[in-house]
Order: sequence, then structure tokens, then C-alpha cells
Amino acid sequence: MSEYTLQDLGDGQFSLSGRMKFDTAGAILRDSEEMFEAHTLIEMDLSGVTETDSAGLALMLEWITWANHTVREIRFHGTPDKIDAIAKTTEVDHLLKRGERWVGFIEAPAE
Repeated sequence: MSEYTLQDLGDGQFSLSGRMKFDTAGAILRDSEEMFEAHTLIEMDLSGVTETDSAGLALMLEWITWANHTVREIRFHGTPDKIDAIAKTTEVDHLLKRGERWVGFIEAPAE
């Protein structure tokens, strides 16, 4: 039995369940590459993740970087509390909450 399951739910909707840790993050990334390729908006449900660590956060940041470089949008739902805590500690939590397109996003200047 696999330690994780990455499912394509259709229309850019995906879910990940199981382990999102150092020993699975690389395989999850490889599995997601082809699955994500056809979509400009990706919605990733992580509510089924049962175990995670800083590699889970690194995986999410890698997905964000990929979205940035390929002019796509990625949104996360059900992010595990542990990932939120690590992201807040490392001051990258704001990156996980953005739903805007990553490339070309410029905030309007404060008036």
C-alpha cells in the first residue's frame, strides 16, 4: 500500500492524503507534475494528510514556484495545522494563502 494518495478529481481539483513527509515529498512532486500540467487553476485539498513535516511545506512552496514560473494559479485547502505552524515560524505563511496568479502580481501602491 502506498504511503500517500494523490487523486485527480477533475477540472483542476486534486486531493492528497496520507504522508507528506521527507520520505514521500519527492515522489508526490513527481506524480503531480504531469497531473497539474493541463490546468491553469489548481485546487489542492490537503485535508486527508495524516502526517507531515517541513518537507510538506517545502513541497507546497515548490508547487507555488512552479505555478509562478508557468503562469498558473494554485490554491490550498485543508492545510494541516503543522504546516501552518511551520510556515508561520519561517514567515512564509502568507505565500500559502494567496489565490492570485503568481506571475505579474503587483500590489497597488498605498495612497
